[in-house]
Amino acid sequence: MEKLKYLAVEGPIGVGKTSLTRMLAEDLGARLILEEPANNPFLSTFYEDPDRFAFQTQLFFLLSRYRQQVELKQQDLFNQITVCDYVFAKDQIFAHMNLTPEEISLYEEVYQLLDARLPKPDLVIFLQASPDVLMNRVRKRNEVYEKSLRYEYVEQLSQAYSNFFFKYQETPLLVVNASGIDFVNNKKDYDTLKKELYHMIKTRKDRHYITIDSR
Repeated sequence: MEKLKYLAVEGPIGVGKTSLTRMLAEDLGARLILEEPANNPFLSTFYEDPDRFAFQTQLFFLLSRYRQQVELKQQDLFNQITVCDYVFAKDQIFAHMNLTPEEISLYEEVYQLLDARLPKPDLVIFLQASPDVLMNRVRKRNEVYEKSLRYEYVEQLSQAYSNFFFKYQETPLLVVNASGIDFVNNKKDYDTLKKELYHMIKTRKDRHYITIDSR
């Protein structure tokens, strides 16, 4: 794939970013980097009591993502394509949603110090979907730590992601409306998305929006 060495896939919980990341990595023969939310010991309690456990949850994720990205930086990005199921910058979405103003002030100091040391993707795929679709997909996968996840939180998170990526300018961005597609079980949906990705890379666009609906 022309001049693409580091690709990231993003989107709110339940949108399918990890599934797409795995598929693209296999297709491209790429190094696979996955977030590991189940390893966060504060996550299930955060969903039950966000006000009490937000800062601990956020700090654990920030440092965990940082460690992964440092390891990535130390590897040779020019030897093999890397596909990752998050961008480090998205950590700010959750921080500004869940932390108090005092906590945000401390968080921002730490974030800026860490972010300056990390590589940026060559391109980001941002998957969007409606809150109803996201909630349905979360319920279907039946993860223990997501049992107490509330619809209102998913709705707020979906909007926060859209607001963040509307202003995002760190890298070229492919925005995909994923509410009506199933790229895991429908090869046509996946092939269409991949074709749009290749086209964006070839034409060197900074931003591209697509809607795929297989219904």
